[in-house]
Amino acid sequence: MASDAVSASNTIYRKHEPHFTVETNNATELVATAAGNIERLLANRSEALKVSRLAAEAEKFQMEHVWRDGSEVSELISSLMPKKRNRYIPDDFEEDPDFKRLVSYNTTAVHIPTDIYEGSTIILNELNWTEALEDVFRKNKEEDPSLLWQVFGSATGLARYYPASPWTNSSNLPNKIDLYDVRRRPWYIQGAASPKDMLILVDASGSVSGLTLKLIRQSVGKMLETLSDDDFVNVLFFNEGANNASCFQNLVQANVRNKNKLKADVNKITAKGITNYKAGFEMAFKQLAQTNVARANCNKIIMLFTDGGEEKAEEIFKVRIFTFSVGQHNYDKGPIQWMACTNKGYYYEIPSIGATRINTQEYLDVLGRPMVKESRKAKQVQWTNVYLDALELGLVITGTLPVFNKTGMGTKKPALFIQQMSYLVQGVQICSSLFPFFFLQFGPNGYYFAIDPNGYVLLHPNLQPLTLEFADPVTLDFLDAELENDIKVQIRKKMIDAETGSYTIDTLVKSQDERYIDVGKRTYTFAPVKGTDYSTEPNFNLVIHFFFHYSITFASHRMYCKDLKPDKKKNNTEFLMDFNDFIDTKTPNHPLCEDGVLARFVATDGGITRVYPKSAGLSWKEDAETYESSFYKRSLDNDLPTRVDDSILVSKAVHIETNGIALKPAVVGVKLDISAWMASFINTTYRMDNVDCSILDDGGFLVMSNQDDDISQIGRFFGIIDPALMAELLNESLFDIKKTFDYQSTCDPKKESKAAAGLRSVYVPTIADMLNVGWWSFFLMMEDEMSDGKHKQACITEQTQYFFADDRVTFAGKIDCLNCSRMYHAEKLPRTNLVFIIADNRGSCLACTSKPITQEEKPSEGPDPCILSNNPRYRKGPAVCFDNTEHEEDPDCGGASGLSPSLWLMVALQLVLLWVLTGSRHHAIPS
Repeated sequence: MASDAVSASNTIYRKHEPHFTVETNNATELVATAAGNIERLLANRSEALKVSRLAAEAEKFQMEHVWRDGSEVSELISSLMPKKRNRYIPDDFEEDPDFKRLVSYNTTAVHIPTDIYEGSTIILNELNWTEALEDVFRKNKEEDPSLLWQVFGSATGLARYYPASPWTNSSNLPNKIDLYDVRRRPWYIQGAASPKDMLILVDASGSVSGLTLKLIRQSVGKMLETLSDDDFVNVLFFNEGANNASCFQNLVQANVRNKNKLKADVNKITAKGITNYKAGFEMAFKQLAQTNVARANCNKIIMLFTDGGEEKAEEIFKVRIFTFSVGQHNYDKGPIQWMACTNKGYYYEIPSIGATRINTQEYLDVLGRPMVKESRKAKQVQWTNVYLDALELGLVITGTLPVFNKTGMGTKKPALFIQQMSYLVQGVQICSSLFPFFFLQFGPNGYYFAIDPNGYVLLHPNLQPLTLEFADPVTLDFLDAELENDIKVQIRKKMIDAETGSYTIDTLVKSQDERYIDVGKRTYTFAPVKGTDYSTEPNFNLVIHFFFHYSITFASHRMYCKDLKPDKKKNNTEFLMDFNDFIDTKTPNHPLCEDGVLARFVATDGGITRVYPKSAGLSWKEDAETYESSFYKRSLDNDLPTRVDDSILVSKAVHIETNGIALKPAVVGVKLDISAWMASFINTTYRMDNVDCSILDDGGFLVMSNQDDDISQIGRFFGIIDPALMAELLNESLFDIKKTFDYQSTCDPKKESKAAAGLRSVYVPTIADMLNVGWWSFFLMMEDEMSDGKHKQACITEQTQYFFADDRVTFAGKIDCLNCSRMYHAEKLPRTNLVFIIADNRGSCLACTSKPITQEEKPSEGPDPCILSNNPRYRKGPAVCFDNTEHEEDPDCGGASGLSPSLWLMVALQLVLLWVLTGSRHHAIPS
């Protein structure tokens, strides 16, 4: 039936051949055009940051600002009371089609983290001087209406963005605690300092047992969150000796998986023995000195977490040392403060759990000092990894430009790196810059993708994170987005090295519905995007229109060329109706042709799907966009694929050749009635009561069976139905397997044991905690995270796909069990993706039972990061490194955070703060 449809389709195409021409794509030209389009888009955004003098204006406004004292504190606090909250909600918000949310172009908005006291003097002053940025933001938008969010992010945590929009929690849950902090956003972290080689040194001596060790663990976890994928890190702990906290023997890339592994293993550290700083520092310097392992090769820093002590490292090193005195104790802080001040670092105190978040991120200000001194050289726009926008614009990248506090330039005052300017670019905007090339030039199995120097994809059809959390950047490696092989490893390396090239390879391809693996031929052509760190490469709701009453035609939503003007003498609708009429006249109408056939269909490269008869079209479930349809894409790589769910779909690509060029412009097929075909199959094998007759497809899914009990199993994986026979087919290499991981999936949260829950509940806040605004927010954040357990969480899932291992046709053998055996014979059916299997009935040898073999996705820990760290993937860091500490004389190398409120004020404000943190608080505060 499918073959007849192919012949008929060929006849139709031949008849209309004078009406179309066929041209071969030049992949090299297309990728050069795509790279050029992306280059111009990002260059325009970079120039907007530079030419508009946005950063320069910010520095100017900051220098001209006259510092004010804290006399406005009471005014701000009173404004936060419920009776005056409406003053923070402008009445000119309107729904915007670009942002798909309420915005106001008449003002900016401000966001301040929950654990930052809004009434502090420094916050009030920043609110004052950054207000002048509003006019600059507005002018930029007027000059380039395509600009999206423009954001100023400060080292104090204040973020001013334009246009103004109500702040929205991604979960859309009432009373959801706002965890957003601009200083922990991917674009801020990547732009705040040059890449880091960080060694975290944890004091695990007996003196830190109890609450101090708990604070250290929490602090190390927060410290790890300040690192980006351009950084490298490891954690050591020491008492009498020194050891790696995890399985990592050297510095490892600070990607999400490695950081999660380190966090988990830090929580396993126990306190015992005496303190031996020398052992810890010796091991730390040894790892930092290694040159034969992957590393950032820029800022070398040691982070020491301890409760203090009398011993200190006497040597002065060419490594910044930051020291953290953790917990409440009476130890002399002088030795560890000396270590920090002598080695161009900084000394911090973390007396309680509320201080962990703030005091583990302020070190970025110190690392920014070399950038401030270089000033002009450091004014380079950096483009980030892909991440999820906090205000729901989806996947975005951001260009950032540093802004420096120059009030101390030329003096001995601290050179404070204070803020970032950023412009955001949606993935949709990048895709639009590729159109019309992006979608249609390469056919349904072709696509563009781009990667950054870490090998992470900026664009890729498989870049589809399911989680709505925005805490981490979306880092999907090219080799994880596709099925890895040696040639793709080479392609990835050449793209990172900004080379130009092309490869044509045979590669495994996962089907759109992720049930099957096929071998397809793919051509990869690549070129660098100049002026950026990216490299790009091409790899070659239903609208229903009714025509007559014989069939239904589906048209996909596509962005067809808006400037294409049709010939007035030709009517597209009339042509399509004539085409449908022609098909109707060629459709066989003999009654025997209808037995067991639910529908006939043709799906075209142009996005048109025709289903006959009309009754079948009304229940048609396939994607109207043929480029997103699994059966359509598989048909282009396979001769006659069959797919089974609630019916059997058999399809075949139409092959035509014009002027020596082979085309596959359509896929034709039939949809079969399972019940009718099963009845016929059972009738054919009715004398074979002692054997199981089964037909499987190339993914191991049951298509037909002669057993009545298996009718309800049609479409299920055969490893669930007959595990023993499926295991034998795997052993005999009828099937091969490919295990794949999905790094963008979501899972139900893990259930905590009662013991684990008990441990969390025993924390008792100290007086210092209760007088610290940070503790209130941290406590509520912790409660909020616990309440999140009812919702899906980001996770890794593992799936196993099955496929025919080789070209052998016949397979036979015997399954030996305890006291019986089962004979089987398997034969691949010619010109299909099916295999017919006859075997002794499952009930004839009950001893032949085994554990079910599954195919569906299941939660997984993913590849072992300990093994991956031994052979890290190739990457490149930024070309410029700012880590010069020469002539750096900063007298400020330790003390409390400038944002910490005074004790007397905190006592007076407890009731107000409780209302602010537990009530519905608007963080978007228009100026």
